[in-house]
Amino acid sequence: MPRSGALGFGFVPEERLGRGAVPDMSLAENTLLTAHRHALARHGFVRHGAARDFALATIADFNVKAGGAQAVARSLSGGNLQKFIVGREIRQHPRVLVAAQPTWGVDVGAAAQIRQALLDLRDAGVAVLVISEELDELFEICDRIAVIAQGRLSEARPRADTHAGEIGLLMSGSFVAGGAHSERHFSPAGALGLD
Repeated sequence: MPRSGALGFGFVPEERLGRGAVPDMSLAENTLLTAHRHALARHGFVRHGAARDFALATIADFNVKAGGAQAVARSLSGGNLQKFIVGREIRQHPRVLVAAQPTWGVDVGAAAQIRQALLDLRDAGVAVLVISEELDELFEICDRIAVIAQGRLSEARPRADTHAGEIGLLMSGSFVAGGAHSERHFSPAGALGLD
């Protein structure tokens, strides 16, 4: 069975340290978590130079402030580690990218850079699913917005046809209580943006 990466799937998890990156591994080593298919390993052996080069290119492309490819993940600020993780996934040219809370806990500059990277990816024809509780972020990035509340998924609404107040009501579960005809069962609560 092909791996998700071979299918063109990228994922930015909500938790940076522990899921997006191994805290005590270097950035070069952390590239191997998802970018292993980019000739970073051959015949079961890690190509350390290729992993270093991939990490350095990600650092440069996404303006990550780090002490180089050998810097351990936990030594980076939250925003810089998030930019590295987002960059690592985008540099693999996914066809589908799922980003959970992509700008949570990062400064304004890093958040703007991450949002722009997601918009650029969308504009390049990549399907981007953003999972976020930040309504401003969803309205900036997404073409359509759906809500998960009480284990149910609302109908996706075009961004231009809705507003934050309506999405807020949906997040309270109003579509579940009202018996919305277009819902699916999921968990937990939050809003989704679809590019």
